[in-house]
Amino acid sequence: MPTYNKLVRDRIPNLIMSQGKECRTRILDPEEYKRELRTKLREEAEEYFEADKDQDALEELADLLEVIRALVEVHGASVPELDKLRADKAEARGGFQERVLLIDVDEV
Repeated sequence: MPTYNKLVRDRIPNLIMSQGKECRTRILDPEEYKRELRTKLREEAEEYFEADKDQDALEELADLLEVIRALVEVHGASVPELDKLRADKAEARGGFQERVLLIDVDEV
């Protein structure tokens, strides 16, 4: 029996059981949940970097977004609040659409 000890999406245990398999789960306390979300964020980011095809990369970005949405709530905010923060930063500093690469800065 494989051992995972990792955070999974809410419906994964039901999907496992629908295949005639058994699994054991437990509910994490808030600190464990935050820690496991951070681990999951790293895991999903690594999977994104390993993706060779655009569709695979998009799937991993969707997973990253789901983890980020959960982390936003863990940090006491909402997705609209996060998006406002993102928009404010984009207004003040710009986005990444112009593909600017900073090479160096001369100190005067």
